[in-house]
Amino acid sequence: MNTTVTCYVIYLFVSVALTAWVARTLHRNGRLFLVQAFRGNDAMADAVNHLLVVGFYLINIGFISFALRYGDKPQTAQEAFEFISTKLGIVLLVLGAMHFFNMFNFDKMRRKGLAHAGGEFNPAMLPPPLAAKP
Repeated sequence: MNTTVTCYVIYLFVSVALTAWVARTLHRNGRLFLVQAFRGNDAMADAVNHLLVVGFYLINIGFISFALRYGDKPQTAQEAFEFISTKLGIVLLVLGAMHFFNMFNFDKMRRKGLAHAGGEFNPAMLPPPLAAKP
């Protein structure tokens, strides 16, 4: 196998593994926000949570696949490391952006679910923030 193909394999493996880890984390921890947003309707929260994870996978794996062909092909070991680190850095930035986009939307949905039915958003109606798990 030549250097470029080896870099592609490493890039794909690490990128997809990182995407899966972030998706599982969002799925597990985002459920709490969605249950509050849907006022305790667990079935609806789980369905929306699953759909969000599917969309997350589609967007990120699509981006990873699309970005594979771009960039100068490495010829040396140094170029190979730079190639992989650049591609993984871009994937990490996209995953981070997707994470904050999801968190923003989860919080927005949570706030909407906690607001008065048919009324304006009232911050006084919000429960205290969730405690972080150790």
